[in-house]
Amino acid sequence: MSSDRTKAYTEAGVNIAAGNALVERIKSLVTSTQTRGVVSDIGGFGGLFRPDLANMREPFLVASTDGVGTKLKIAFACQKHDTVGIDLVAMSANDILVQGALPLFFLDYFACGKLDVDTAECVVKGVADGCRMAECALLGGETAEMPEMYAEGEYDLAGFCVGIVDNAKLIDGSSIRVGDAVIGIASSGLHSNGYSLVRKILKKSGLALTDPFPGCEGQSVGDVLLTPTRIYVEAIRHLLRDMQIEGMAHITGGGFYDNIPRILPERIQADIHFDAWEKPAVFSWLKETGELSWPEMLQIFNCGIGYILVLPREQAEEAISRIRVFKMPAWQIGEISRRTGDEQVIIDC
Repeated sequence: MSSDRTKAYTEAGVNIAAGNALVERIKSLVTSTQTRGVVSDIGGFGGLFRPDLANMREPFLVASTDGVGTKLKIAFACQKHDTVGIDLVAMSANDILVQGALPLFFLDYFACGKLDVDTAECVVKGVADGCRMAECALLGGETAEMPEMYAEGEYDLAGFCVGIVDNAKLIDGSSIRVGDAVIGIASSGLHSNGYSLVRKILKKSGLALTDPFPGCEGQSVGDVLLTPTRIYVEAIRHLLRDMQIEGMAHITGGGFYDNIPRILPERIQADIHFDAWEKPAVFSWLKETGELSWPEMLQIFNCGIGYILVLPREQAEEAISRIRVFKMPAWQIGEISRRTGDEQVIIDC
């Protein structure tokens, strides 16, 4: 590209050459996520995708968007950028999965003040890793360089996931009944919620990101706080084939108390047994250092359970066994009962 044509924009702080270099670097990453439905290459104005509708009578598209939030502040401080892309994919892919939709494709938006090609490539690598875990294509994205909008070395991320489900297989929680079992699948840690409070507690503790994390041998504070969000697509896809799943919930912002009621019929409640699952050390540390109660923790964090299934009680044991095949711990953490008060989630903690 002629330097004369780009001189004015470069002097304003936007490096067109760096943007083009990034596109060249990430082409192989994007290609590694391609599925059968992809019919366009990176660099077009829009990504093209041809869904396979052969076995669907009434297909619905399901879409979700999210970001990584202030977990990015930890990534900046640690100068570690290769896993936040996994978080980005996970937050949206897990959300559409709740309705029985399987992800088709993902798009990302990366915004910064000054484009560092190495950093951006690391981020996109994580996005591509997440797409492969979610079994969807990285169909396209946008890199925006906006001088003076972001602090030096910082950036923001947003992601957009589109999936598909046949109307006959749509899961909305309406079939949940009294006596159904509540299955919890382990989180990988904090996932990507509550980091404004996490960073406040970290500051109070006096720990540095390079210090060993209490109770996590061989891991630093930064390692634990940057553990990427678990993606549940592969395991849930397996269950959706032949199990009677009545409802699912992704435990994100709002914890147990806000997310589980989103799938429960009005006169139904979920009785959760707090001692039924293992809590990673990071949650006990946050509780003790932040001087929080467990109800407060369960309102903010996933506390070790990242995804919940509701299904007939007689299928609970088989579901747990099949989930564990995918190296994800799972437990029956409660059951569904008739609602007796104002709360739809009752936790005995």
